[in-house]
Amino acid sequence: MFLHPRRYPRTVSRLGGLLGLLLALAGPAQAVTPAQHQQLERALADHAQGHFRPAREAFEQLARAGVPAAHHNLAVMHLQRELPGARTAVALRHLQAAADAGFVTSQVALAEFHESGRYAPIDLPRAMAWYQRAAESGSVDAQVAIGTGYYLGRGVPRDEARALQWYRQAAQAGDVGAQYLLASMYETGLGTEADLRLARYWYDVAARQGDEAASGKRDEVSRRLAAPSL
Repeated sequence: MFLHPRRYPRTVSRLGGLLGLLLALAGPAQAVTPAQHQQLERALADHAQGHFRPAREAFEQLARAGVPAAHHNLAVMHLQRELPGARTAVALRHLQAAADAGFVTSQVALAEFHESGRYAPIDLPRAMAWYQRAAESGSVDAQVAIGTGYYLGRGVPRDEARALQWYRQAAQAGDVGAQYLLASMYETGLGTEADLRLARYWYDVAARQGDEAASGKRDEVSRRLAAPSL
């Protein structure tokens, strides 16, 4: 169960998407007891009804018990000024606690904040380090972001081969933008040997997801493959 209270613009040029801070139940990697799970659900229900005080009290109790999702949710409430005396610094401490415990949503949020300068100082190496951790845990958004970091040399040394690796993982997970970028890298030989057949394959995958530019590129590469060799 996830709520999307508000959304904040990403600054990664390739993504151009939105990062949603979530009032989140515990993720699969964070074990909670059945009683804690029920308490989280009740707190989420209280929040949805605008009953912020009991929601806060429940999240604080769960955070003291070491539940990462509770830290994340408290951070959301502070950032959205839903609490008396809400403070960004307190929100960042809660996000840090959740991220350190492996809560991927918080890791991506911290990366976003350090990349964009929203709520935290711009620190591109730190942003990419958090994207890397989240990417290694399976976050597709983070895989695209760290891939873009390596592609541009933004916050990490430029490394087209590593960019290709992360774009491939995101493409295999279904990210249409990563599919297009991966196809382009195979077409031009960036980070790998040029391979028009793989380029056509990934352009086709992206085209089947509705990417009109990928459709045109697929047809172009198909014509090149069909052309007689000189």
